[in-house]
Amino acid sequence: MNAVLTRRNLINREAEDFKPPRFKPNSSVRNRLENWLRRFLDLQAGSIWRDMRSELCQARGSLLDVGCGAQIYRDLLPAHVDYSGIDTKDAGLRFGYSMPDTHYFEADDWGVAEATFDTVLCTEVVEHIPDPVELLGRACRCLRPGGRLVLTVPFSARCHFIPYDYWRFTPHGLGRLLTAAGFENVHVRARGNPLTVACYKLMTLHFMLLLRPRQRFTDIAKFSLGLLISPILGLLACIANISLRSDWGDDCLGYTVTAYRKTRQPQPAEVFRDDSTASV
Repeated sequence: MNAVLTRRNLINREAEDFKPPRFKPNSSVRNRLENWLRRFLDLQAGSIWRDMRSELCQARGSLLDVGCGAQIYRDLLPAHVDYSGIDTKDAGLRFGYSMPDTHYFEADDWGVAEATFDTVLCTEVVEHIPDPVELLGRACRCLRPGGRLVLTVPFSARCHFIPYDYWRFTPHGLGRLLTAAGFENVHVRARGNPLTVACYKLMTLHFMLLLRPRQRFTDIAKFSLGLLISPILGLLACIANISLRSDWGDDCLGYTVTAYRKTRQPQPAEVFRDDSTASV
């Protein structure tokens, strides 16, 4: 039989092989410790946390957290920042997050007035949106002129929250999308490097041995193997977290992006003007 025909048709997948534990609100010492351990072992989450610590300390005025989940970055904000968190009404069903002080919206109605916020935060959300262009445009309109967007997206990351994982973005792709949405002064920075990615892939393979359902003898054998080589997991995590300090190579875990809403929006006449036909 043709080997191509024996491969799975991935369009039919409805869930990933394993799911890491959900983040919890930082409401207790236990939750904080569990979140810290998750960030240490989950390189995607840990690298984002590192960047958010430096990015969010600069926040001023009001901040809108789009797709806020468990609001895990809220504690990184200065005390004087006015925080608002929004998420889709399907967040609990699709992603397992539900917070009492989050505004859950339907369809595209965020329930937010335009030009209201000084900062929009959007972490690991765009890849789950069928129309990322619409989301970025709406985020831009929520900002006051000159307001700041802080965005993260994955790159070398396994599919997650299947079937709601749609996109991966390159730096130049992000630049085009954000410029078209009305942003300027776009900065795209890598989280990690090829060494980080190599550790991440090996750690993911290890987690697949440990966290997949154990229903057959082969599953139990894989779990036993995972337990046996668990010390390697800790070593990889240490190497990966140290490697995050270096910026090199063309592969990374994901990107952290900052951009600003243009202070002056072009008028229709300027948008469609063709300078090549202008009178001399």
